[in-house]
Amino acid sequence: MFQDSMEERVEEHFEISIRFRELIERRIARLESDAAHDESVAISLENGDHILRQMRLVAVQRGEADRMKRFLRNSTTRLSSV
Repeated sequence: MFQDSMEERVEEHFEISIRFRELIERRIARLESDAAHDESVAISLENGDHILRQMRLVAVQRGEADRMKRFLRNSTTRLSSV
């Protein structure tokens, strides 16, 4: 049976490297920055369809950033064994 992703779910735990964590953090920052920029661009658009597409892009960028934040919350950073 299909369940909505917003319903109760089992959270997996991941152990990731410092390098991978930093990569994800940079990606989150870039997505959030791009979303803010794209949202500001939407204000200057005149065509309703263009505005709608631009705001969908913003929503997808923010959604992806949120998904990555959840991943990091459910992750611990592996200590290097050097």
